[in-house]
Amino acid sequence: MNRIVFLLLVVVCISCLDDENYQLLLADSFRERIEKMVSPTIIDVRSPEEYAQGHLLDALNINWNDREFENQVAVLDRNQPVFVYCLSGGRSSRASKKLLAMNFKTVIELKGGILQWRKMNYAEKKMGTPLDSGLSISDFNNLVDSEKLVVVSYYAKWCAPCKVMKPILEEISTEMNDKIKLVRIDYDENLALLKTLGIHGLPSVQFFSSNELLESRRGFMDKKQLQEVIDRLTVN
Repeated sequence: MNRIVFLLLVVVCISCLDDENYQLLLADSFRERIEKMVSPTIIDVRSPEEYAQGHLLDALNINWNDREFENQVAVLDRNQPVFVYCLSGGRSSRASKKLLAMNFKTVIELKGGILQWRKMNYAEKKMGTPLDSGLSISDFNNLVDSEKLVVVSYYAKWCAPCKVMKPILEEISTEMNDKIKLVRIDYDENLALLKTLGIHGLPSVQFFSSNELLESRRGFMDKKQLQEVIDRLTVN
């Protein structure tokens, strides 16, 4: 009898913990929670193609079906609430469970996904940059034609690891101003250029000297990893 009571207490405690760490909210409550945050972390776990057709304002795009999903969300602050959604709820449910397993403190999921958001006629944003806009290949060649080591960072506003890497790259650029030149290129504003260059994943970093590509890296890099590559490539 005592054992049964003990097991029931354990189940109750686990349920309470789940309620504290995870919430499944309707669109109106989901929006209200977001609006109370100064700088909310919102994750759209759909594909980039779906994201481009319309997404919540300021949402990051971290594709649940991408094998790098775990590495990309790992750079986020686990102590801050994370808002998660997909099209109708299937992928966001699985993503929420993964985030909880990764010890994110608070995960808030949009019930019914962006379909329910749209049903309420709430605001969303679409990617509308023309394919032929942005830098030309000639412009790019001029940027990387330098005697310094040119560090080219390809990023997007919706890319979580890109946001984390931005201050790291800027700090290194300031510290090594005499040796390196930092160039940041927005993926969404330079679609044609990145297609020509073969850049298909974010974040990506390329290292050039005198218009010659020395090395390419894809995926998140911390300061130590970036510094090691830069030090190796700037050795006289």
